Amino acid sequence: MLTIRNLKKSYGGNALFEDADLQINYGERAALVGPNGAGKSTIFRIILGEEESDKGTVERDEWTLTGFLPQESEDVGDYTVLQIATGQAGEIEKLEATLKNLEDAGTVDVPEYIEAQGKFDALANPEVEAKAKKMLRGLGYKEADFERPAKEMSGGWIMRAHLARLLVIEPDLLMLDEPTNHLDLMSLLWFQDYLKTYSGAILMISHDREFMDALVESVHDIDNHKLIHYTGNYSDYVEQRQQNYERQNQAYKNQQKQIKELQDFANKFRNVSSKASQAQSKLKEIERIEKIEKPQAPKKPFRFQIPDPPRGGQKALTLEGIHFAYGDYKVYEGIDLVIEKGERTVLVGPNGSGKSTLLKLLADELQPQQGKRIEGHNAKIGYFSQHRAATLNPNNSVLSEVLEAAPTLREDEARGILGSFMFRKEEVYKMTKVLSGGEKSRLNLVKFLVDPPNILLMDEPTTHLDILTVESLILALENYAGTLVFISHDVHFIRKLATDVIHVNNGEAKRFHGDWDYFIEKRGGGDERGALTAE
Repeated sequence: MLTIRNLKKSYGGNALFEDADLQINYGERAALVGPNGAGKSTIFRIILGEEESDKGTVERDEWTLTGFLPQESEDVGDYTVLQIATGQAGEIEKLEATLKNLEDAGTVDVPEYIEAQGKFDALANPEVEAKAKKMLRGLGYKEADFERPAKEMSGGWIMRAHLARLLVIEPDLLMLDEPTNHLDLMSLLWFQDYLKTYSGAILMISHDREFMDALVESVHDIDNHKLIHYTGNYSDYVEQRQQNYERQNQAYKNQQKQIKELQDFANKFRNVSSKASQAQSKLKEIERIEKIEKPQAPKKPFRFQIPDPPRGGQKALTLEGIHFAYGDYKVYEGIDLVIEKGERTVLVGPNGSGKSTLLKLLADELQPQQGKRIEGHNAKIGYFSQHRAATLNPNNSVLSEVLEAAPTLREDEARGILGSFMFRKEEVYKMTKVLSGGEKSRLNLVKFLVDPPNILLMDEPTTHLDILTVESLILALENYAGTLVFISHDVHFIRKLATDVIHVNNGEAKRFHGDWDYFIEKRGGGDERGALTAE
């Protein structure tokens, strides 16, 4: 279906990858992984013909229909959600123009024509609207949203509409670049289940290890400018990569020991007439040895110690008899909750059950209609949401924003922490006003970690973070001396951190005094990701 041979790509003399080979077969599910900046999205652009390689070939079966979901959406004009999902937002017109141009040129037997015709036929199908509505519902849209102008919605919701159109077309090769970034947990679970039975092949770039574990059967890792193939899901890849490194490192050490012994013999006896020929023979033997390169160890998460926050009282936060409603919609009627000092508590429950509302009540971001919110002694509260752009000074650089948050921090320390959160080299001098939403989210996360509150409230902190950075955050929060309450759909993140689980549903918050495995056991086992949204 797709074969890449001897691919090489460089920017400014620096090679991203070279001699890269990759093959995707019909029906295969594969992931392309590697650190930020390794060249994953570049390989996608080369496959799609949007960028040229320096060397090598990309071959696709001419009848293969390819569909791609980028990370960012283009301008949607005045089109509705349903028009985007059915291809009526300019997609059909573009395909018609492509077909006409190729027909006029007499080139109807080329892959471009075959692909355009396949996509046009899928979107011109009389059942396209019913199919699109099914996809939109699965991705979290309500019926009332179908005719809404897409420009009224957030970028994440617009991306879901584009994803729905892609699923309507049903390409033979589905290429996904961070597809879960814009999905809440319910739509993510639907999407994951849908892909399990998808008839085509899938090639994805993702930072969601649970998503990859559930779907992929092979992993291609861009490591040290090489593309290395592994069989199995993401967890299998991590284990195999470590085993490969240990095996290669041992072979390197054994060879170095052998070379040293030969060299020592030659050095010792080269001036001894009776042994000079043997010494020369040892030197020639060294020359004949095919040298093993010292392998690079797999990259490890960045470790840094969160400074100790101010000491607080035993009862960090208390809610007593809280009533809260959005208009006529009652979320809580008389809820009581105590958050104890040092707890690391995750809030789980169905979509719309009030998890984020409860976090905002704890943060004093929302005021209840009735009841009391009581802060513990010396409470210093930090609330981390995905909408904190307003807290950044638009005239500050990334680096100065962090140094202002923690004046005692050295610049090299600040740069090290920023590097682990994907602000590298000259990027630390970017002005905060030009940062993307994900970059602003990551910068706010760094600010919390360098000047921590003693009560940290976090809503989906791992969004926009790659896997290595998530591990860095976990390591930091494991040693955090304050109190943590968070919402996440990252099971790995939850398992590593949560000491308590609160299940939110039907206006109630039921506490489970134990970690994530204890909660799953009490719930009777089953799918762990599904348990995050179970009623």
